[in-house]
Amino acid sequence: MSAVLITGANGQVGFELQRALAPLGGVMAFTRAEMDLASEAGILAALREHKPHIIVNPAAYTAVDRAESDAELAMAVNASAPGLMARWVADNGAWLVHYSTDYVFDGTKADPYVEGDVVNPQSVYGESKWLGEEAVRASGARHAILRTSWVYGRHGSNFLKTILRLAQERDALNVVADQMGAPTSAALIADVTRTIVERLASSQTADDLCGTYHLTAQGSTSWHGYATHIVREASARNFNLKLSLDALKPISTAEYPTPAKRPANSRLDCTKLMDRFGVALPAWQSGVEDVLARLRLA
Repeated sequence: MSAVLITGANGQVGFELQRALAPLGGVMAFTRAEMDLASEAGILAALREHKPHIIVNPAAYTAVDRAESDAELAMAVNASAPGLMARWVADNGAWLVHYSTDYVFDGTKADPYVEGDVVNPQSVYGESKWLGEEAVRASGARHAILRTSWVYGRHGSNFLKTILRLAQERDALNVVADQMGAPTSAALIADVTRTIVERLASSQTADDLCGTYHLTAQGSTSWHGYATHIVREASARNFNLKLSLDALKPISTAEYPTPAKRPANSRLDCTKLMDRFGVALPAWQSGVEDVLARLRLA
């Protein structure tokens, strides 16, 4: 296997990518301290030294609300850095696997979004990720852009772990019920990425695989439905919870204002990915249950 460089090794997806890609050999995983995406000089120095054949870039500025007042850093990490890596990839005959988000859409569509739908980001975070996508495409680099949503895992901070903690601390909780999406585990993203990387490294027609793909677990739910499943499954696994399901109340987005606007519809149609790479995507509930089982054993 050609040399693979993973950014954001301490992040949710970066952590799982190290596990998923390790059997391929030649994998280098860099933390922010080792490759800071806010530093153009640092990025170029790492690429020139290690000369990867495939860059897998899950590193991102993901503090959605903070980005509204920290736009310069969000743009540097999410827009400028992917463009810089893509230009290096184009100049060196390499590949870039880059991750994006449902936040590039405004969430007003009634059906799941397909890759060619018109984008209309409603937040600094969404805008920065869209500009990153565009920079990758404009570079001429061989690339696969993977849009995903509602990411969680056993490593790092995320909605699942927050709900689990609050359910252990509180006897009542309100959760937004009018935003829809597919909770998607970092492990699933990493496992699918392995399939993609293998194809890119071995296929004689790999250039035909260039493009943008949607990657989420199957099915959909609201944040409230997601939280309900977490609490129900955690209770069944004998986590010590104070919160009962009856005390988990649905509320509207209007009742929980945030600095950054969230899409009401974050559902992504993954047909293109499944057809092109032959991957099967599980129901969103299975990933949640797997992470809870692993956390219970930790």
